Amino acid sequence: MGVKGLFRRKQVDSDRVRAEGHHQLAKALSVPQLIAIGVGSTIGAGVYVLVGTVAKEHAGPALTISFLIAGIAAALSAFCYAELASRCPSAGSAYHYSYICVGEGVAWLIGWALILEYTIGGSAVARGISPNLALFFGGQDSLPSFMARHTLDLFGSEVVVDPCAAVLVFVVTGLLCFGIKESSTVQGIVTALNVCVMLFVIIAGSYIGFQTGWIGYSVSTGYFPFGVNGMLAGSATVFFAYIGFDSVASTAEEVKNPQRDLPWGIGLALSTCCTLYMLVSVVIVGLVPYFALDPDTPISSAFSRHGVHWAMYLVTSGAVLALCSTLMGSLLPQPRILMAMARDGLLPPFFSDINRKTQVPVKSTILTGICAATLAFFMDVSQLAGMVSVGTLLAFTIVAVSILILRYVPPNEVPMPSSLRESIDSVSLRFSFQEDAEKAEDIKQLSLGGTSDEKDPLLVKEIYKSKIDEEKRRKVAALSIALVVVGVLILTASASATFLPSFPRYSACTVGGLMLLGGLGVLSYIDQDDGRHSFGHTGGFICPFIPLLPILCILINTYLLINLGGATWGRVSVWLLIGVIVYIFYGRTHSSLRDVVYVPNAHADEIYKSSQYVA
Repeated sequence: MGVKGLFRRKQVDSDRVRAEGHHQLAKALSVPQLIAIGVGSTIGAGVYVLVGTVAKEHAGPALTISFLIAGIAAALSAFCYAELASRCPSAGSAYHYSYICVGEGVAWLIGWALILEYTIGGSAVARGISPNLALFFGGQDSLPSFMARHTLDLFGSEVVVDPCAAVLVFVVTGLLCFGIKESSTVQGIVTALNVCVMLFVIIAGSYIGFQTGWIGYSVSTGYFPFGVNGMLAGSATVFFAYIGFDSVASTAEEVKNPQRDLPWGIGLALSTCCTLYMLVSVVIVGLVPYFALDPDTPISSAFSRHGVHWAMYLVTSGAVLALCSTLMGSLLPQPRILMAMARDGLLPPFFSDINRKTQVPVKSTILTGICAATLAFFMDVSQLAGMVSVGTLLAFTIVAVSILILRYVPPNEVPMPSSLRESIDSVSLRFSFQEDAEKAEDIKQLSLGGTSDEKDPLLVKEIYKSKIDEEKRRKVAALSIALVVVGVLILTASASATFLPSFPRYSACTVGGLMLLGGLGVLSYIDQDDGRHSFGHTGGFICPFIPLLPILCILINTYLLINLGGATWGRVSVWLLIGVIVYIFYGRTHSSLRDVVYVPNAHADEIYKSSQYVA
């Protein structure tokens, strides 16, 4: 196996994977439920704080433009997700796509990073609920004892425990165990209530704004007080407010009509979030001058300035609802990723068990809930929040790379179990004899010059030439994709390395930029692979503007990844190192692809038919 094992790619067709005896997830989701999952997972309590912080420190009144640019950047990833989700509608999201398009090694790291993301993300969200609930009781000290945080002395150090957070995680875990239809219905109700709060902010705030003459805009020193750079810095900050729509892709196996519903669900969820973010920012920045906004409670304080003090309770309710919905969105995908990895043999089969009655991975869900509740109870995970972004941005990046691979060099071989060796050898021999016979006949006709009843010699030459040209095209495309990825890494790393002297920094930027543009130029010039038309499940969404759109997606997400900070990458590196150890000692040797034989796509159907006939 060795290094080659890292590049093993699994089969696209999920129907054959399902035929291996696994119980299936319930197909119960349609567009409305997908929108609820996407919006609920995306709009967290952060927007109730982010508006004030970004407007005051970065964007000013241009906050709306910052949200728009960030939304467009997120849409690049959404387009890539929409195509892959409709073509490969199985659980696992980015892990599943990268296993099909890139290889086992990258897929393992993506799956391992997503496990960390959802665990810490769920714990951080749960930990943020009790401070918001405290506002209803007059402060943190006024909370009932069973909900309040307590300081314990454990192992010689003080630990602030949060029982409320742990209880909420267990409640959501229990709800997710009931079934995807039940949990998505509850999440839809919670999300709808949160959206109603945001609509109240927009409508009531607009009324007050028209009554007072939009004082926030009238006293501002221009629409771009921090310049275009400040507005772009604000976009980079609010981009993380759009993270969450990828939860929709993780439910792909539970969607009734994935080719139609998944792209609509992803697109409408992201569009809804972007619209709400922009409208809220327009109103709040107009009610209060950006420099006077409260960075901690911008929305409720904006209403209080105009005498609407009771709005604080409504806004706080919206924040609590948003946190509850986001908690469900954080705990929902992880059991499905664990299940997908276990199905592929990279994790123990315990994680792939699906309850016959509820048709959800109950064991994985309970284990996920226990881990998240333990973290939420004992640890202040706010310092680890940056680690959540690493998993998401890595997933966004690899999904964009997968789109390029799908379009230009899709897998042209299928893994077959070694138990079918007899059928594989028989069919391969038959195809080999046919090809040799056709080649001999063509050579004979070429030597005789051909007749009117036979193949045109020029046509025969053209067929051979096209086969050779296709092999060259695939090699050039693969090198161009690699050139783009390396160029992006050099460009973004050197652009972010402000500690370097100007000359080496700009030189590296130039080299990276030329590599990126060179790869983009070649991919724009050469044809895409004809195999893309039959890759996976056809008839779904097709990502536009190839290769420009996925390359922009790779560039944006890589830049954000590099700028997450050394401390964040240090913590993530420890987790990824643990993952490498687990893969070496378990995943590599238990992979379902460890004994497979790869055969050309054209042989696959014949081999399955032959094996069924023999059986």
